[in-house]
Amino acid sequence: MALNEDLGGSLALHTAAENNYSADNDITAQLIPAENMAEARVISRERAVFCGQPFVEEVFAQLTANLAEQVEIRWLVKDGERVEANQPLFMLRGSARLLLTGERAALNFVQMLSATATAVRAYIDKLQGLEKPLALLDTRKTIPGLRAAQKYAIACGGGHNHRAGLHDAYLIKENHIAACGGIAQAVDKAKQLNPEKPIEIEVETMDELNQSIDAGADIIMLDNFDLPTMRKAVELTAGRCLLEASGNVNLDTVRSIAETGVDRISVGAITKHVRAIDLSMRFL
Repeated sequence: MALNEDLGGSLALHTAAENNYSADNDITAQLIPAENMAEARVISRERAVFCGQPFVEEVFAQLTANLAEQVEIRWLVKDGERVEANQPLFMLRGSARLLLTGERAALNFVQMLSATATAVRAYIDKLQGLEKPLALLDTRKTIPGLRAAQKYAIACGGGHNHRAGLHDAYLIKENHIAACGGIAQAVDKAKQLNPEKPIEIEVETMDELNQSIDAGADIIMLDNFDLPTMRKAVELTAGRCLLEASGNVNLDTVRSIAETGVDRISVGAITKHVRAIDLSMRFL
């Protein structure tokens, strides 16, 4: 889809086999003689955690899928590695036209995924040396159409993935509870419909916490609990289910939240507040 939107193909098509774009649609690249070969280097202009290798490879694999010529990629870093400003990330060799045609799609993936991995690593660094280790989780607050890619970047940055979507786990929130008639009713219905799926309930009060424990929730999300109340929740739960902290989580608060003893912390900012990493590709 990234290549289709650059090269005039249909955005309704989703696979390499279905693509209907043509590299010849890059009218600026057509200024270069077809026989010209080139070598290029991609660098990061800032400190970051690198992520995006399989996406770069896929861009050039699809771009050359029906061609005799290929683009050679030489990797200088691995996904999940920290990189410094001006550090080379990878080298490209092949048709000058194809290098230029694939440049923006490839770098768009890397700049966004590296941004996500970098944001996660900043949180992970804040959590080093905890007496009780915990999982830092992502959310569904992702770029539309790129959730799987961002969740891959979360893992590269050292985080963990929450549910993939609405299909693989229950997350029963305030409006679900109201529409179902209560916490117990919602959990009972969930167990009837999909007994194998984990059940998580978002709670806003200690009373709702007690109800969720009694109902048999697997995970309870403490929504915007202050630190003293969060500690009370950990003590009350006593390991009967997992506790997840959510809301008002940032780099200044994540350590103190973790030290309350919760099992997990979910952070929407690591996917929705990211700033793209500045990259550059230059011919040698």
